[in-house]
Amino acid sequence: MHSWLDRRFYDWLYWMAFAAYTFGWSLRVAGRRNMPMSGPVLVISNHQSFLDPLLVGLSLPRYYPTTMTRKSLFKNRILSRLMRSLGGVPVDNRGLGKEGLRTALDALDRGQAVIVFPEGERSHDGHLQPFQAGISLLIKRVKAPIVPVGIAGTYEAWSRHHKRPRFAPLFGAARKGTLGVAIGEPMDPAPFAAMEREEMLRQLFVEVAKCAQRAEEIRRKPG
Repeated sequence: MHSWLDRRFYDWLYWMAFAAYTFGWSLRVAGRRNMPMSGPVLVISNHQSFLDPLLVGLSLPRYYPTTMTRKSLFKNRILSRLMRSLGGVPVDNRGLGKEGLRTALDALDRGQAVIVFPEGERSHDGHLQPFQAGISLLIKRVKAPIVPVGIAGTYEAWSRHHKRPRFAPLFGAARKGTLGVAIGEPMDPAPFAAMEREEMLRQLFVEVAKCAQRAEEIRRKPG
C-alpha cells in the first residue's frame, strides 16, 4: 500500500510529466473513461518511441500502472528516475520473455494495471509491427480485462533513429510531432485465450490498430 505522501509525490510527478507532454507535444487523449478504475487490467499498446512507456502510463486514470520497459531505455538517469517513480519496471528480455511474464503476472495478482508492448521493440518505420508470441502466453494465464491503446505521433517526435526529441509545442503552429493517445474499451480475455496463437495475435493486432488510427485522427495536424 502506498502512503498519502507517496500518492501526493506521484500526483506531483504525474502532472509535471503530463504538462510536459501537453505543452511540449500538444498531447490529446481520447477514451480515458474506458479504463477500469480498479482491479487488474492488461493494457496492450503499439510502440513507436522512447516516449511511449511514460506516455501510456500518463494517459491512464490509474495510480501506479506497471509499465514493463527494456532496460536500454533506463540508461538516461533523469528519464530512468521519472519512469521508475511512475511505475516503470526494467526487464532484460525483448518483448515478454520469462522475466517480463513473471513481472506482469505478479503485478496483475496484486490488482494492478500492467502495460505491455506486444511488438517487443520500438517500430523502425512508425508502422505497427507484428506482435511477438510472448503476449499469447500472458493472455492464456490471466483473467484480467484487456484494454487496447493506440499511440500516434511519437515516431515523428522521437524515433529510434534520432538522438534527441523534436518538439511540437501546444502554443504554436502544429508540427509532425504532435501526439495522440486513444484508449479502447475493455475486452474479455476468455475468447482470446481460446484462440490459436496466430489468430489471437492477429485479433489483438487489429484492436490495437483501431486505437492507433483513432489516435492519429485526434492529434493536431499541420496546416
